[in-house]
Amino acid sequence: MKATKHCKVQVRERVAWITIDRPPMNTLSRETLSELSSILDDAEQDSSVGTLVITGAGEKMFSAGADVTEFGEMADPAAAENNLRTIHDLFNRIERFPKPVIACLNGKALGGGNELQMACHLAIAADTAELGLPEVRLGIMPGYGGTQRLPRLIGSRRALDLMLSGRRIDAQTALEYGLVNRVVSPGELEEQTHEWAKRLASGPPIAIRGILDAAVRGVDSSLEEGLAVERENMIRVMRTEDAIEGVTAFFSKREPAFKGR
Repeated sequence: MKATKHCKVQVRERVAWITIDRPPMNTLSRETLSELSSILDDAEQDSSVGTLVITGAGEKMFSAGADVTEFGEMADPAAAENNLRTIHDLFNRIERFPKPVIACLNGKALGGGNELQMACHLAIAADTAELGLPEVRLGIMPGYGGTQRLPRLIGSRRALDLMLSGRRIDAQTALEYGLVNRVVSPGELEEQTHEWAKRLASGPPIAIRGILDAAVRGVDSSLEEGLAVERENMIRVMRTEDAIEGVTAFFSKREPAFKGR
């Protein structure tokens, strides 16, 4: 995995840290999103990577979202459709990624930056972070999936309140709403995130992939359809060497050594 112009990459202990580095606001230009897509290509194929962490450079901003200097192109309906579809496809890919993806919110996650973290499987935030979808204050609306993911994550009434007002919430409120999983002090953020990611990366890859697939694919299905996806994955997982190793280790009272087979 290689760093790009706007995305730094560091892999340690099976955790790939992807840092959006586009000062001063870590905005998501088309180029930045294209780079992120390429990094996902590499991460998916890299067997030495078990978990991904996406964060922002600096201490104040995870990402402020879209690059407003590119808004002019949105006036053309065909260009807007193509651009938004590309972004939706990328964020959908993050949501459906076969390895856990953690958003590490080092600072403000606004607009598309908030929508990016919503597409991640899990999120941890510094207690100084703020989250919001302020697009309505610019006379526009969330367009990177926020109108769909936010209600699914925190419920329609809370989501509509935030989107219609454009107001921000602090990290503790985001935790209470279920928009993030954990809140820690800024000084603990990197260490706590890495330990969490490392623990996930040490798990059985095939079972983890099955859980992610069943949970993500099943959430918007009927219960029966979701259960069918669960059965499909469970049958596959139960036939793996890792399943045998996990059960054997349990009865032997030792830690399992999963190999992804």
